[in-house]
Amino acid sequence: MLNNRFIRQLFSSFLDLAPILAVVLIFQIFIIGQPVPDVANLIIGSLFVILGLSLFVLGLEQSLFPLGEAMAYAFARKGSLFWLLTFAFCLGFGTTVAEPALIAIAEEAASIASKGGMIEQTSTARDSYALGLRFTVALSVGFAILIGVLRIIRGWPLYYLIIGGYAGVMIMTPFAPAEIIGIAYDSGGVTTSTITVPLVTALGVGLATAIKGRNPMIDGFGLIAFASLTPMVFVMAYGMLI
Repeated sequence: MLNNRFIRQLFSSFLDLAPILAVVLIFQIFIIGQPVPDVANLIIGSLFVILGLSLFVLGLEQSLFPLGEAMAYAFARKGSLFWLLTFAFCLGFGTTVAEPALIAIAEEAASIASKGGMIEQTSTARDSYALGLRFTVALSVGFAILIGVLRIIRGWPLYYLIIGGYAGVMIMTPFAPAEIIGIAYDSGGVTTSTITVPLVTALGVGLATAIKGRNPMIDGFGLIAFASLTPMVFVMAYGMLI
């Protein structure tokens, strides 16, 4: 059964990747008018992507999604709001600190800041800046998941919080240093990636399913929206403070 699922997932991953490969090859051959460089590596790399994507999706289905939903059920049955909110914050913080895309963006931002004279041109200064940026984003996501879980419990309308959050982003933008605005806006996107999204989504859906009177489709989703929004606010504040 698992073998059949894996084969189906391989085929599904191939179909997902095929349009990207088609666009690249069409533009490379017919628009740019040049042969595809290193065809062997392109084929091998594409196979690795298909295999990796298939394993990743199966891993989500087998472990992360059930784990997140099971923990949400357990906390809902336990009835402790304090521990549920603590878990939500720690989950958001922990998954974000380990997010590969955020690590890459933070290191690149530190390198550019060093070259631009915003910070000292030393490895210590760059590491400190990158780590501070990562921790700032991680704190913002932890706070976002905490508020999102509280919203599910209390039944608050999602759009009120989202509109209010983006209003705060627009108010802060003119006052933030110009050098940090782009990083702040990008941080919201890179934060919600491979590690954060599956666990946070599973938490929201599981919690909405476990709480009587909540609809998983209406109340279970929306946590990722908070995780994309709050980093913009926190990183701009980080830029203004430092």
